[in-house]
Amino acid sequence: MSDERLAIAGSGAIACGLAVVAAKLSDVHLHARSEASAERARGSIDKQRARLGDEAGPGAVTVTTDWAALSDATFFVEAVAEEPVVKGGVLGHLDSVAGPEAIIATTTSSLSVSELAVAGGRPDRFVGLHVFNPVPRMQLIELAFPTQASETTVARATALCEALGKTAVVVPDSPGFVVNKLLFPYLFSAVDFMEQHAMRPEDVDECMKLGAGHPMGPLALIDFVGLDVSAAIGREIGATIPPKVQALIAEGALGRKSGRGFYNYG
Repeated sequence: MSDERLAIAGSGAIACGLAVVAAKLSDVHLHARSEASAERARGSIDKQRARLGDEAGPGAVTVTTDWAALSDATFFVEAVAEEPVVKGGVLGHLDSVAGPEAIIATTTSSLSVSELAVAGGRPDRFVGLHVFNPVPRMQLIELAFPTQASETTVARATALCEALGKTAVVVPDSPGFVVNKLLFPYLFSAVDFMEQHAMRPEDVDECMKLGAGHPMGPLALIDFVGLDVSAAIGREIGATIPPKVQALIAEGALGRKSGRGFYNYG
């Protein structure tokens, strides 16, 4: 069992989901960049905890806009947009409030953990903690470490994952790690196939769900991840972004979060 106290920077789906799961261990502080973001995060966290019912942890989740409120944590997690400059700025804030023995983590799904560790200011106490959305339901956490990471950092990060009820797999610090490196070429090939053969998204997805046993079809999954996020991951791993994906992004059709992608939501 881990006795880590988590602080999370971010107010999106990954940050809120991780806060809900981490409340199994202790009280959690989550930093949002504005009061409007904080209100949205509180609403998301309340809904997720209500949905979990008795499975929700006993810890309190406090959402704040004050960086100093995070200072008592022992494990700090950056969970903001998949942009190096944005992540670097947040990691710098975390380093400034974290105690000397604290570990800093990034939830990046495609960027270099070693490069982000420099922004985090403590490469020996840094880890890539790639959790998957929705965090309460998804079992896997990919752990990627910079070469400077200490044995203690590796042990504490692994113990945290186990305490959260997740399965940790140590993966190379390579763009996309394992899952996204293998997954997104498949997703993009599904888009190209649909376009080439004038198929409906529903039909492509039905084939892969019923024929391959996938819980979600590739077009629905891109919508769930977000077309803009999918394209960003694709660029980082060197995949070719389908013209259809680029066209939808240009139209503002980013998937579920915008109400339209390959499917219409509303």
